[in-house]
Amino acid sequence: MTQTRQLLQDYLGYLEIEKQRSIRTTESYQRYLERFMRWAEQEIQLSRVEQLTEDLIRKYRIWLHHRVDGKTGEALTKKTQNYHIIPIRSFLGYLTNRGFNVVSPSRIELGKQEDRHIDFLEPDELDQLLNAPDTKKLHGKRDKAILELLFSTGLRVSELTALNRDSVRMDAGEFSIRGKRSKIRIVFLSERAKAALIEWMNARTDIDEALFVRLVKTKSTDAKGQINLRLTPRSVQRIVNAFAQSVGIMKNVTPHVLRHSYATDMLAAGADLRSVQELLGHTNISTTQIYTHVTNPRLKEIYEKFHGKSGQGENKQEESGAQSESNT
Repeated sequence: MTQTRQLLQDYLGYLEIEKQRSIRTTESYQRYLERFMRWAEQEIQLSRVEQLTEDLIRKYRIWLHHRVDGKTGEALTKKTQNYHIIPIRSFLGYLTNRGFNVVSPSRIELGKQEDRHIDFLEPDELDQLLNAPDTKKLHGKRDKAILELLFSTGLRVSELTALNRDSVRMDAGEFSIRGKRSKIRIVFLSERAKAALIEWMNARTDIDEALFVRLVKTKSTDAKGQINLRLTPRSVQRIVNAFAQSVGIMKNVTPHVLRHSYATDMLAAGADLRSVQELLGHTNISTTQIYTHVTNPRLKEIYEKFHGKSGQGENKQEESGAQSESNT
């Protein structure tokens, strides 16, 4: 194993243990860094981190710019290209802190990317979706609770599926959630979400600790041979999308679209940006600001309704006064 490969393994361990990054984040960084390493090993026979120069990374960015996405057949978006570069900058920062002579991560700037497009549901679409499950059936009770909880709290789908029965404090109408980078935040239950959860919990006959479980006769087991009924994020995605299609919503509705809907609903109703940032668990307020691109157009209605109206009144008075003077 080359020095570079060994230090890459050390870095990935550092991410998981010392920085406490999630397994998903660590695997994502590993995938992008492995791709860069393979390219660099072919390009310059990379073996030592001292070979990680600004010129090498510039050449890699040019290669990414011309690379075609295997799924779409199109060039990589600026956003995807940045996803490749962010782990490299982090790896360089790790090496710099350990005293290796590599290019400073501050020299590697991210490319300017297109404004992020936010999909969210309009109030009538949201109402249709939340009322879609047939609550006379057990599946419907579960699915109703899932939909109401997603919109009530703005949870990420991975956060929702990680919940246990005892995670949610029904009496208080709030509970804490451990989100990205192990950041803890408080989320709140609407009365609709609370009612849906109580109905689902009262109807359950299983003893699984998970808040949301699969309702099947065949029970799969996990790596330890134990029965695992917990719903997966992919299962919840399918549930949400299926109900959206059933009520004729012509959008690709995912759990994250409900998170977007939660944020835009709060901002449109007058919530301040800092509060929404805290409720969503965003580390940087710049992440929350993407929702203002959606809610700001609503200000146009106010602008058109009120702008210039007082000035027009003053002009009319002035015109009237001028007319009077001309008549005297």
